[in-house]
Amino acid sequence: MDFTTPDLSDENPEALALEPILSNLGGRKCFYGQIETLRCPDDNSFVKELLNSEGNGKVLIVDANAINTVALLGDLIAEAGVKNNWSGVVINGYIRDVNIIGTLDIGVQALGTMPVRSEKKNQGEVGVDVSFGGLTFQSGDYVYADNNGLLLSKKELNLK
Repeated sequence: MDFTTPDLSDENPEALALEPILSNLGGRKCFYGQIETLRCPDDNSFVKELLNSEGNGKVLIVDANAINTVALLGDLIAEAGVKNNWSGVVINGYIRDVNIIGTLDIGVQALGTMPVRSEKKNQGEVGVDVSFGGLTFQSGDYVYADNNGLLLSKKELNLK
């Protein structure tokens, strides 16, 4: 379903906009869903674990504290997200394999790209409140994202 975040914002003034810090890098340029949150600064073990589990159309929100030394998402993990029905991934951090991820049917927003992969140390916290870009994300909230930006809502919005 296509929508635009400007139209959603006009129709739902209670929806909050993320500061313009992320780039839209996935093949699905317009995506939305209920969110699951994850905090993991420089270890993508839990990103891999979650995207390898059933997503049910959810969006994974990852707070990596804007660390720019490693990428938390690459093509293989993104492909797992597609296979497991995730709508998208939003990362306060970096991704790699951007040319391939740009062809996959998954939404991806991140700060940018970094070719170095992260170490697997099994560190991270799932389901915790995470804050970046002027917003606090809680598991169960909803996000709506496109080339214009990202909106956060406590409730599911009506998409016409």
